[in-house]
Amino acid sequence: MIGLGAESPELLHHLLLDRAIKVVIVAVALGILAFGMAALWRRAGRAKNRLD
Repeated sequence: MIGLGAESPELLHHLLLDRAIKVVIVAVALGILAFGMAALWRRAGRAKNRLD
């Protein structure tokens, strides 16, 4: 049986990789959200100017 000390580097690598993947997913989602909000802001700005 392998002790906990022998698995520690592999487990740490797995946990760090998992955290990095989650951070990348959140960063991409925030970028897409920011892009969408900017596009809506511009479209709403044009519509407001047309009504005036």
